[in-house]
Amino acid sequence: MLALPERVTVVEVGPRDGLQSLGRWIETDVKVAMIDRLTDAGFPVIEITSFASPRYVPMLTDAEEVVSRVKRREGTVYRALVPNKRGALRAVETDIDEILGLMTVSGTYMAKNQNMTVDEAIRAGGDCFRVADEAGRAFIMALGMSLYCPYEGVIAPERTLDCVDRLRNMGVRRFYLAGSTGMEEPRQVGTLFRMARDRFPDCEFGFHVHEKRGWAQANVMAALDAGVTMVEGSICGIGGGIAFPGDYGSVGNLPTEDIVSFLAAMQVDCGVGTGEAVQAARDVAAMTEIPLASRAANMPELAG
Repeated sequence: MLALPERVTVVEVGPRDGLQSLGRWIETDVKVAMIDRLTDAGFPVIEITSFASPRYVPMLTDAEEVVSRVKRREGTVYRALVPNKRGALRAVETDIDEILGLMTVSGTYMAKNQNMTVDEAIRAGGDCFRVADEAGRAFIMALGMSLYCPYEGVIAPERTLDCVDRLRNMGVRRFYLAGSTGMEEPRQVGTLFRMARDRFPDCEFGFHVHEKRGWAQANVMAALDAGVTMVEGSICGIGGGIAFPGDYGSVGNLPTEDIVSFLAAMQVDCGVGTGEAVQAARDVAAMTEIPLASRAANMPELAG
């Protein structure tokens, strides 16, 4: 018997994770219109930009302007990613509601793509948390490659939980464990989240899910059954781009509208209707000229 939660928070990361990986500039007016459309659809948390170096994330160099211009809805949390203390200091100069830190559990990935060790990344995450905390902003830490790395293979759960433990000792209590490659499978996902819940009962855990092998929704089910009540997706499935070995193939985010439809079919409340999510996806696809590839958005009966 599955133990599903009564309610799940569906977090929309398309304006940050999606547009960051798109490979072409989206005008600020379009970004703002996209975020406003997602606000109107009722998403409770929207990740709207990143305060990263323009050298590394040129698609989001308008972070301050985006934050200042979006239409605010009471009850919606507007979040931004920060890669380091410098980014966190920029973020708290705006009226962003929540700050997201990011690292990967894989030491090989950190060394190849961020020129950092895991120890250095944990210290940087602690720095970001302290900046957010001192400014009175909510903070959540994402641990990428919590389950699988294309360089190292399966990530043992103890390695991920050790990172959680060290960040928890710095004060962090909210985490996303990310299936960054789409190679993880449901039993592995369920095991990790059960271990996290049992070992850190004072912490909150969410799941950032990618699609590669057709297992993404099964992985979401496993996470929910293990007690997860926050799931991240990206409208239209855009983004999910992360630096991989050249022969690894494509990996994408699970479309948010497919997550909403999936939850609705299981009668799990997320506060967003399937029709609203599907129509938002269609509108976002039109305004950004992004292909509409989600299953839900290509089933006309779901848009009613």
